[in-house]
Amino acid sequence: MRTYIVGGAVRDALLGLPVRDRDWVVVGETFEAMLERGFRPVGRDFPVFLHPDTHEEYALARTEKKSGHGYAGFICHAAPDVTLEDDLARRDLTINAIAREESGTLIDPHGGKRDLEAKVFRHIGPTFVEDPLRVLRVARFAARLPDFSVAPETLALMREMCASGELDHLVPERVWQELAHGLMETRPSRMFLVLRECGALAVILPELDRLFAMPQPPRYHPEGDAGTHTMLVVDHAAHAGFELQVRWACLTHDLGKGKTPPEILPHHYQHEARGEWLAKAVSERLRAPAACRDFAALFAREHGNLSHIDDMRPGTVVNVLERCDAARRPERFRALLDAAACDYFGRGGDWPTPWPPGATWARALEAFFSVDAGALAHATAERAKMPHLLHAARTAAVRAHLKEAVTNGKPATNAPLSNINSEQ
Repeated sequence: MRTYIVGGAVRDALLGLPVRDRDWVVVGETFEAMLERGFRPVGRDFPVFLHPDTHEEYALARTEKKSGHGYAGFICHAAPDVTLEDDLARRDLTINAIAREESGTLIDPHGGKRDLEAKVFRHIGPTFVEDPLRVLRVARFAARLPDFSVAPETLALMREMCASGELDHLVPERVWQELAHGLMETRPSRMFLVLRECGALAVILPELDRLFAMPQPPRYHPEGDAGTHTMLVVDHAAHAGFELQVRWACLTHDLGKGKTPPEILPHHYQHEARGEWLAKAVSERLRAPAACRDFAALFAREHGNLSHIDDMRPGTVVNVLERCDAARRPERFRALLDAAACDYFGRGGDWPTPWPPGATWARALEAFFSVDAGALAHATAERAKMPHLLHAARTAAVRAHLKEAVTNGKPATNAPLSNINSEQ
């Protein structure tokens, strides 16, 4: 059986990066022969098998012919007469079309090694335009290898694909999958900037694309427009190693600024309320997991409040904690604080210096959780009064802690919530 390691494993090894998974191409075999050797089929549309011992993926060499719209609109042909070169020719980029024999010899018919050395993403041939998912894949590779550039001729093809309407045929689940992978890469902003450069961002995420035309008050945002701010925020989330739901929330937290009435620009009053439903709507449209959807909507609504605890009354602090269900889901609330810190550093702050509101929130949380809700309920005869009594007890505890504390050289103030987060 002639087998070759192909694709990402070869690419990453040549770059000196950790190899995540190894994929193999098998030449000269049939489906039945693979079954006889003990391989287990896993591909419904493609002849892909799992090795009986290593469980690595082995795929029969194949060719593909365009038969319809979208990434699934292909007829697959796998047969013993399909060569390794035939299989490599159907791939997207030259750097992903390098194979290695078990002896270590490279097969590189499209100059992928040369493009790795030049740090260029280059398509293999004109069939690149047949699969719209490749636009997102190129952008995702840009997030993983941020010092690579897209070859001009490849970028031109990507623009043609976006203008032709081919991206409209992508199913939401595949778009989400690519976006999620890109968010978890080294520098997610590169993905969205490449998508914007070729016109794809306006197709798949128009809510994000329009942020790049939204000015912001220089007093609060010296970094520039709302799109630039969002890119900095999501990169900080990646730099800190935060989980997917935090990164998705960072990407979508300011979508409400894209709906700001032109007459009040560059201010964005009440953008949090607009952003809440937009973050939820975008998440639902892309079939994002419920945890990402709910977290993103919650952060979009509360991110301004989370950054201004030092301007809040104790009762307002408790309101925020209760709205965010911090008592039952403390880890999620701490993740909200992580996202809020990224929002702060996305305004040009120095990383990794401490997030200024963090110390105050730590004290407030300590006070909030010091109230024994069970004991209070046991001592309360009238159950209807319990929510009010619990809120009052938590407020008193937070007030006592914040009164003793000194934040940035001054006690926490008592400004009402209506004066908070109105412009940022």
